[in-house]
This record gives sequence, structure tokens and C-alpha cells, in this order.
Amino acid sequence: MSADEHEAKKQIKWVIVRLEKHFGEPVWPGRRDFLETLIGTILSQNTNDKNSEAAYRKLRASYKDWPAIRTSPTARIAAAIRSAGLANQKAERIKKILGWMYRTWGTFDLNFLCSMDPRQVSELFQQQKGIGVKTISVTLMFACGHDVFPVDTHVHRLCKRLGLVPAGTSAEKTFALMASRVPRGKGYSFHVNLIRLGRQICQARKPSCLQCPLRKKCPSAPTL
Repeated sequence: MSADEHEAKKQIKWVIVRLEKHFGEPVWPGRRDFLETLIGTILSQNTNDKNSEAAYRKLRASYKDWPAIRTSPTARIAAAIRSAGLANQKAERIKKILGWMYRTWGTFDLNFLCSMDPRQVSELFQQQKGIGVKTISVTLMFACGHDVFPVDTHVHRLCKRLGLVPAGTSAEKTFALMASRVPRGKGYSFHVNLIRLGRQICQARKPSCLQCPLRKKCPSAPTL
């Protein structure tokens, strides 16, 4: 291990400890339905939780089950998920993903995937348009409880602001770098607490540095 890698791991461990002291240690609440979590995560792309959750509720209220969505006209799916934004694109992708699932497994009960190697599941699902590493990682963590560290928009922004990855690092590269640096068993806690930090204190445009539990070692604090 290089000196830089050792220092990065040390810094991340410190951040995790400080966040858990400030917010508490989040505990994974237990299994969720795999497909429900995946579709909800797809709807959350490029929008906020309020809009994506409203879209998901309307989607499920508009159809009796997943087979009905799979065979539905794309325009009708788009109308149901309009509040999530990019409705036409997301509707087309959801319909195609459901079709792929049914052709592959003949069922929409995909909870058995939680017992498979998460790396294999991740690689398989990333072959589908609309499912990137963030979307499948979120699904594997929240639905299955796998010890992964998803990098969404909030997490990516904070990893750069805290100096945990170089400033110009892409979200995909951040995921790859952090995967080997986050201590085992801390993926869920770190992910959830970073999102809490980003929403409550370290907001994108106006961070409240004086309230931040990480200000002592945050390289961005003096210049924000």
C-alpha cells in the first residue's frame, strides 16, 4: 500500500467516526424488494426524492402488477412517472428492463439475486441501458444489505469537497477508488451519513462550515 493510499484510508476512517458521533450510526433496516428498489432508484435519477417517490407511487397505483407495466404502452408509463422528470426516457428504459428480466428469469421476484455475488449482479445489470454503477449499487445496498458504497450526486460532491478523491474525479472513478478505501462493514453508515451531511450542513451552494463536524480537517472549509 502506498503512503497516499494509507493516508486516504486514515482520513476516510476519521470522517466516518466523526459523522457517526454527530449523526449516530445508521443501521440497515432489513431486506427490501429488489425490483421495487431498483425501479425506485431509476426514477430518482436526475431529480429529488420528493419527485421520484411521487412518481413511484403513481406508477404502482396505475397498474395492478409488474407484468402490466411490462406490456403497457410506453406513453402511458411516462404519464404515470411524469413528476420524476425525463419521463419518456425513463419509461422506455423501465419497460425494456422489465422485458429483459422476464426473458431472463421468467419472474419479477428477483430477491434471490441478493444471495448472489454482488459483483456479478452489478456487472450483469450494468449491461442494461439506464442502470449504471450508482443505480445497481444503491439497489444492492438498500435491498440486499451488501457492504457497498454507492456514489450518488451528493456523495460524489462531498468526496471531492472533503478531499477524499481529487477534484476532477468522475463519479465512476470515485466509486472505484472508494470501494477499496471504505472500511469493511461501513458502506451503509458512510453513505447514509454523507447524504445527511450534504442535505443538512454541507449544501452545494451555501455550506454551514461552522456547524460541520468535519471542519477541523476539511480542506475546503477555509475557502468556502
